[in-house]
Formats: sequence, C-alpha cells, structure tokens
Amino acid sequence: MSSLSIPPPLLRSSHSPSPAAAAAANWRRRAVRVRVRAPVAALAGDGGCAGTGMEQHLQAGSASGSPVREKPVMSNIGKSTNILWHDCPIGQTERQKLLGQKGCVIWITGLSGSGKSTVACALSRELHYRGHHTYVLDGDNLRHGLNRDLSFKAEDRTENIRRVGEVAKLFADAGTICIASLISPYRRDRDACRALLPDSRFIEVFMDLPLELCEARDPKGLYKLARTGKIKGFTGVDDPYESPVNSEIVIKMEGGECPSPKAMAQQVLSYLEKNGYLQA
Repeated sequence: MSSLSIPPPLLRSSHSPSPAAAAAANWRRRAVRVRVRAPVAALAGDGGCAGTGMEQHLQAGSASGSPVREKPVMSNIGKSTNILWHDCPIGQTERQKLLGQKGCVIWITGLSGSGKSTVACALSRELHYRGHHTYVLDGDNLRHGLNRDLSFKAEDRTENIRRVGEVAKLFADAGTICIASLISPYRRDRDACRALLPDSRFIEVFMDLPLELCEARDPKGLYKLARTGKIKGFTGVDDPYESPVNSEIVIKMEGGECPSPKAMAQQVLSYLEKNGYLQA
C-alpha cells in the first residue's frame, strides 16, 4: 500500500501582518465591495424587496460588466424629507393567507354613551371565539399613551383621529381585523381615514342612538359635568357631532329599545361574513 506524503507545516513569515493590521485590511476590502443580490427562488415574484431599498443593485450594461448602485428615489412627505419607502417580499396577501381572513378597519363612531366600546369588545370576543385575529383601538385607551399629548380642541381632535387612522391602517395591512372605537365627531376626519384604506377595507359603523338616551346613561358622568360648565367642548353639548352619511352599518334602536351588545355585534358579523372578510 502506497503511503501519502504529508507536506511539512508552513512556517509563518516574519513579515506577517499583525491581527489589527489584517482586520483593517479586511474592513477596507469590505468597504469598497459592491454586492449584487441574486433572486431567491423559494420566494414568490422576484424573491427580494420590490426595488426601493437602499441595498438594491443592478448590473450595468457596460462592456466591463461592473455592478453599479441604482440611485434611490427619495420622497418628501409633510415635514419629513429625504425618506424612502421600503417594500418587503411578504405583504398583506401572504399575511392574510396565514391568518385566513382579510385585514380591515371597523370604525365605530357615535356619541359618548352610545355603546361604542361595548360593541367593540363584544365583536372582538365573537370573532376571537371563531378563530379570527382582532385588535381593539379604543379612544380613551389611546389617550393614555399614543395620544396623551393631545387635548380635546378641534385641531387636536383632528390629529387624534389622524394618528389612530394611520395605526389602524397598519393593523389592516398586517391582516388583522382592527376595531376602532372613537367618538370621531368630524366627518372630514373620518373620511380622511377611509381614504387611507382602499378596496373597501374601511367599514364605518354608526351608533345612531339619540342624545337623550346617551345622556341618560352617562356612564362616565361627563354629560353632567358638561351641562354644569365644568367640561368645555363636549361633543353633543357645546361641540357638534357630524353624523355619517355613507356608513356601511347603522345601529339603531328597535321598537324603542336598544339592541343587546351581542345583537349589535352580530349585525357587524353578518356584514363581514356576507362580504368575505372572514376568509383569505
């Protein structure tokens, strides 16, 4: 049997660079390297981001074939300048298939005391029992954190609704059935939120209950404070509520009685089932 010869160990040159020098050289090589991302076959479409990220690179059509970086298209939105939208390969469609439902925003609006939060929680509970993923954005809860810097002046109310609309849009994009429960008294603000969600993803639920009933309930004692002048700018007393004109769902009294929370939630559930929101 022939034996394999084993080469003698290589001797380290006395001129070998120090570890620090070698690390610096490697860093310089990485700094000038241009990466070209190849498609990933396992993902749908091109398998990568949709071409708006800073890391997108294209092969130049030059004879040398050297890769070049495509100049990104920057945007100025409001007070934000030089920003870039970054798309990812997993989008709303993929998330909805995973959850088995369509992401949407159910926007419950009405006077204080009309039962918005009650319906929101009842609806969330019914959907949860059926295996659907929901999240409730309650107006008062949001003012404990996200909107704690806003008052109840008209301009702050508008900003309050704008912020909630943007957050609700993100939940819908995630494939979640988002239930927003806010007085949202101004029609233009609600319409602006509707415009954020195309393809009928905004479902407005109007709690069309009379002021007299809401004031008689007065669960927080706010109407009493408003009537005595201790609260200013209270919706329905000294600040207007602009009723919706194109709500998908209107909840009213029946035979002089207010429907039960379960019955009101069922009214919304029936709409979701009929219009295919409870399937991907």
